[in-house]
Amino acid sequence: MKILAPSILSADFLNLGSQIKLLEKGKADLIHCDVMDGQFVPNITFGPILVKKITAVTKLPLDVHLMINNPENFIEDFVDAGAKYISVHYEGNVHTDRLINKIKSDNVKAGIAINPATPVSCLTEIANIVDYVLLMSVNPGFGGQLFIEYTKNKIVELVELRKKLNKNFLIELDGGVTHRNIKELGDLGVDIFVVGSSIFNTPDIPKTISNFKHILKKEIANNE
Repeated sequence: MKILAPSILSADFLNLGSQIKLLEKGKADLIHCDVMDGQFVPNITFGPILVKKITAVTKLPLDVHLMINNPENFIEDFVDAGAKYISVHYEGNVHTDRLINKIKSDNVKAGIAINPATPVSCLTEIANIVDYVLLMSVNPGFGGQLFIEYTKNKIVELVELRKKLNKNFLIELDGGVTHRNIKELGDLGVDIFVVGSSIFNTPDIPKTISNFKHILKKEIANNE
């Protein structure tokens, strides 16, 4: 199964409620929430208060990506706000095992995220317990960036690691995904696709989502 997760980082925040309704109309699978603190990455977005507001207006599961320092101080806040998926970064987090197990103990899907320059080999141990791995295919901090080509090799490495460990963690890709490259990325092994500007910067959001999902369905059919 291929999962489409529109990122509200690229949404019109003055009309966020109506834009979320458009995501529902287009049958998006998840809503991706990029949480930034201006320290771990050079931007500030939002926190658990907005996540809680979003859960009040949609039944779509929220996929919360924590690009923040000291995420252990905020896990409970995002769980209480209604997050169904929470990912934390490998970089800069000393007690990653504790973090992942904390998220899982709250019955939330736990993910480990890595930046483009972080090698997949760093995940050999933690990949045994995560529900998904979030691979950044742009440098985190801003939406609308171009896809970094060498991250395709990292997708292949993650697939190989998954086979080696005999695990079933999902592979999520975040950054620069468009209708031009999503099929290739799915063929390489990506399960969850975070798409921001390529959805929200279009005149018909539901139709754009439908087109993405149509491409992914064709990719699945070709692999069967």
